Amino acid sequence: MERVGKNETATVRDLKAHQAVVLPIVTEHGGRIIDTAGDGILAEFPSVLSAVECAVAIQRVMAQRNAAVEENRRLRFRIGINQGDVVFDDARIYGDGVNVAARLECIAEPGGICISRKVHEDISGKMQLAFVDAGEQQLKNIAQPIRVYRISGEQLAAARATAKPTLALPDKPSIAVLPFTNLSGDPEQEYFADGMVEDIITGLSRTRWLFVIARNSSFTYKGKAVDVKQVGRELGVRYLLEGSVRKSANRVRIAGQLIDASSGTHLWADRFEGAIEDVLQDQVTASVVGAIAPKLEQAEIERARRKPTESLDAYDHFLRALANFYKWTREENAEPLRSFYKALELDPDFSAAYASAAGCFSVRKGFGWAVNREQETAEAGRLSQPHSNALTHTNILARSAPHQCREHLPK
Repeated sequence: MERVGKNETATVRDLKAHQAVVLPIVTEHGGRIIDTAGDGILAEFPSVLSAVECAVAIQRVMAQRNAAVEENRRLRFRIGINQGDVVFDDARIYGDGVNVAARLECIAEPGGICISRKVHEDISGKMQLAFVDAGEQQLKNIAQPIRVYRISGEQLAAARATAKPTLALPDKPSIAVLPFTNLSGDPEQEYFADGMVEDIITGLSRTRWLFVIARNSSFTYKGKAVDVKQVGRELGVRYLLEGSVRKSANRVRIAGQLIDASSGTHLWADRFEGAIEDVLQDQVTASVVGAIAPKLEQAEIERARRKPTESLDAYDHFLRALANFYKWTREENAEPLRSFYKALELDPDFSAAYASAAGCFSVRKGFGWAVNREQETAEAGRLSQPHSNALTHTNILARSAPHQCREHLPK
């Protein structure tokens, strides 16, 4: 029995350590964690592609972590992904969309991923990984058979071995300026486009709080069709600037766009056009740099607001609070408020907990439950002033749970 206790304790410890790494990956890919009950994770995503990319990233990270431990101590996750309608009830979601994702997780291989036909159709041609058609599957408690596609842990490991290494992000905002596309139809104009990029790189490098990738690294992508997310991972940057140059007769048009490499979201776009004698290269460079810097600052502020806590205990209190947040009684409102404060005690920078605690006070004010209306209004203002967080409801569902070697289970 002593051995049983040690095994069980070690399993819980290992699981929490893995979750502390996996949960931020979900948020980085735009996902929202709905539930972490038991040993599973239920999350929703704004797009099918984001959900699948997140699943692949999780399995690759888990493969790395497992490689460093003994075989009988390894935990392997199964992941199922589905797209479908869901029903929101308080802080939980229900429906066949959720049920199918859960059943897909159950039939996935340890370290692998299972997706439904709808998900496969949406990502077809958008990812380099090849999913294997597993045919129609009759899933437990699901009326109609579901066509399932699989990807094994071995394939994920092999794909990682042939891919370019992923660089860690620096500890400050980072950007790469990709070679601008020459749309002039005249190869002799390449010098103008390249010179523009070099000047922009130089200009951005003067911004001390910004890490700028050198020209030699970013120009390895010259003339290539690029996946901005992949480039961001390979160069280890959060943002990319890409653009184009078109010279025709005596006129020139320069277009640029700033992209969040982690999500592929466009943050800024503009163009500069005029007669060649009026559009001076240094003036355009100054305009681009001047426009990008404030956008980067704004994007970093928003990123900080969305960043989840790194404390798993704080996140646990946060999720417990959310479970009771929408139970509209005085008593049920007080309980999540205590949990939000406990989360903030564990992580004073947990922005989502600040915003949700302020929401509790707003509910108390609206329903007339405030004990001291003036003090609670002031506290709500204090909580909401420095932090804000917006949660969105989507219906791209990913369900994961760990599979572990039988030797690692409590006897």
